[in-house]
Amino acid sequence: QWLSDRKKRALQKKDVDIRRRIELIQDFEMPTVSTKIKVSRDGQYIMAVGTYKPRIRCFDTYQLSQKFERCLDSEVVTFEILSDDYSKIVFLQCGRFVEFHSQHGHYYRTRIPKFGRDFSYHYPSCDLYFVGASSEVYRLNLEQGRFLNSLQTDAAESNVCDINPVHYLFAMGTAEGKVECWDPRSRNRVGLLDCALSIVTADTEIDGLPSISALKFDGTLNVAVGTSTGQVLLYDLRSSNPLIVKDHHYGLPIKSIQFQHQLDLIISADSRIIKMWNKDTGKIFTSMEPEYDINDVCLYPNSGMLMTANEAPKMNIYYIPILGPAPKWCSFLDSLTEELEENPESTVYDDYKFVTRKDLENLGLAHLIGSSLLRAYMHGFFMDIRLYHKAKTMANPFAYEEYRREKIRQKIEETRAQRVQLKKLPKVNKELALKLMEEEGEEQQVTRKRKQKNLPNLLKDDRFKVMFENPDFQVDEQSEEFRLLNPLVSKISEKRKRKLKILEELEAREQEEEEEPEGKASDAESSESSDDEKGWVEEVRKQRKLLRQEEKVKRQERFKEDQQTLLKPQFFEIKEGEEFRSFKDSAKKQKLMKETLGDRLKLEEKLGTLNVSDTTVGSKQATFKLKKSEQQKKQQEAEKRHRQERKTLRRSASHLRSKRGRGRRFH
Repeated sequence: QWLSDRKKRALQKKDVDIRRRIELIQDFEMPTVSTKIKVSRDGQYIMAVGTYKPRIRCFDTYQLSQKFERCLDSEVVTFEILSDDYSKIVFLQCGRFVEFHSQHGHYYRTRIPKFGRDFSYHYPSCDLYFVGASSEVYRLNLEQGRFLNSLQTDAAESNVCDINPVHYLFAMGTAEGKVECWDPRSRNRVGLLDCALSIVTADTEIDGLPSISALKFDGTLNVAVGTSTGQVLLYDLRSSNPLIVKDHHYGLPIKSIQFQHQLDLIISADSRIIKMWNKDTGKIFTSMEPEYDINDVCLYPNSGMLMTANEAPKMNIYYIPILGPAPKWCSFLDSLTEELEENPESTVYDDYKFVTRKDLENLGLAHLIGSSLLRAYMHGFFMDIRLYHKAKTMANPFAYEEYRREKIRQKIEETRAQRVQLKKLPKVNKELALKLMEEEGEEQQVTRKRKQKNLPNLLKDDRFKVMFENPDFQVDEQSEEFRLLNPLVSKISEKRKRKLKILEELEAREQEEEEEPEGKASDAESSESSDDEKGWVEEVRKQRKLLRQEEKVKRQERFKEDQQTLLKPQFFEIKEGEEFRSFKDSAKKQKLMKETLGDRLKLEEKLGTLNVSDTTVGSKQATFKLKKSEQQKKQQEAEKRHRQERKTLRRSASHLRSKRGRGRRFH
């Protein structure tokens, strides 16, 4: 797409696959994603909706190019072409909008009460039936231009709907896994199919209650129902039991159902696969798995062409000649497929053997060249594998001896592969690498005897490669942790250490001589028997005794260092305005800060600085009292003393006045 025309032409000259590609309709794509695709009744126009931005594109098949493009205000859930061409279109959009388009463009826009998911057009009465997130089915009459009384159903929500093209029976699929059938003339329900119970069979596994995700009528009596769990049920309207149940085995909702009448096929699709199967027997005819997820499938009428709307910009077009002829506007596809049939490409099968002319001469089958038993391909021929085995046993009676020699050679190669490769010993953790090599050899012997799968090797695993390259990962066998966890490793690895020493000597000698190792097994390896339990117990006690002695020596050294160290005085600075009390207060503050908020609140409530009370509404109200500094406390105490002194002065002054008044009255 980003190449220039000149580079495309240059690429077409070099690449054979690009030269073989056929672009039926120019720019048959969407900017980001295509959601729905339909064909007009006259077969001349293909319409598709997608994003982003929400838009509709109309393609003219007679011109093999795009006719027009219109952008919309919101994404389209589904749409319907009411006329034979593109002159009358109805869109159901995400925001409960129903938009009508005529030949010139936007015509009218209205809204339905609830979010819609699907709708159908009833041609005799010019009614639009909308189903969605409601128990009602809304009816909009296009002749009168007004909403009619809605149909009240028993379902909580409805996902899909369809109208039979013969007797105009209206059917809707609900979220509860049921299909309700209504007669538009009497506006009464005439039937109910419980598809959720019919799905459960011996072969199916269902998690939860399935809902109806696709619905399609075929003729007068047949209806196909797709569920959200990936099953397709074919019903006869005269029976409540399905004629056949087909499972996609992906657990994905069925997106589309189409009928192909020439071969009696049903084309069902979920987001991953398109399956074509016989509606009488359920036998798979073929299946297609596109690269991207499928949103919708459209079968071009009376042809073998199939179009899909995908989660990708490019919309796919498939042509299957056995389903029907090519449409009139691309009739050249038939001649192309005939040419491909005249020059078929041979396919390699598992039951065929490829042999050259020399192989045929060795088998004595050179006289079969040109017959139907051999099929020429490249520099040789394909022949039936059974014929090849019979001819080989007759031409080579000593095949068993060759087989025996081959098996012996394989055994020898396996034993050679088990030998220790000196040059592969790493520089870090050599003992661990040698241990892993020995364990690998033992495991290979066990797996060969038991016919089990080989376990992965740590030396060949990239995740543990650094452990044998970086010196930081060197195992310290003298550390306390290693000796406590592995008290017997020293005794177990004695034999391995001797072997490692011999290998290092051999490696140094080979570097001097600059010769490759012959892979001989060392004779220095002693065959020692395993020790008894008494020896193991003594070794464990010995290790523990050594650890205690080392710990005692370390304590003595630490004690000597403590005696030699001199304690120096430390000075602390107190902030201005604060009074030093003791180090206990700071320790209490640090301890209090480490506690949780709930514990601190409880402590504050006990001290009286916090008050928690319930309000009338049901919530809680907390009142805090801030802690005061030392200066504030001193200032409050001084003010308190000042107020007490003034009170005492007032009392004494009033007492003196009362005494003077009594004396005057006496005089």
